[in-house]
Amino acid sequence: MPYKYLEHEADIGILAMGDTLEEAFQEGAKAMFGVMVELDTVETLQEINISCEADDIPSLYVEWLNKLVSEKDIKDMFFKEFKVSIKYKNKKYYLRAKAYGETIDQDKHDIKEEVKAATYYGLKYEEKSGKHILQCVVDV
Repeated sequence: MPYKYLEHEADIGILAMGDTLEEAFQEGAKAMFGVMVELDTVETLQEINISCEADDIPSLYVEWLNKLVSEKDIKDMFFKEFKVSIKYKNKKYYLRAKAYGETIDQDKHDIKEEVKAATYYGLKYEEKSGKHILQCVVDV
């Protein structure tokens, strides 16, 4: 199970796992978009580039998810596949990624919840048993 949802009073918790850090970031993005839309209804017709940076991995995760929310709103798109690259240089983490999806279509997409932002609430990162695990809460 690459990602799952966690109980939270008003918002939705996301726990993402991967064999690599990049895979965990990709799964977290899928989980977040899975909150917004039935992913099976989204096609990968367009590609956009995303980049962000942060001082640590948990902060980079929140930056990444919030950048995706911003791009969704600016470009009026849903995304469902992601290719992430993370580098550590000069005491900072740098993320470069491609997000694949399509323009939002009310008639085609099974739209669920509006995600306003990824938050620092419940934010965790750990490497356990060879898996990278990231967790945060998204504000809906």
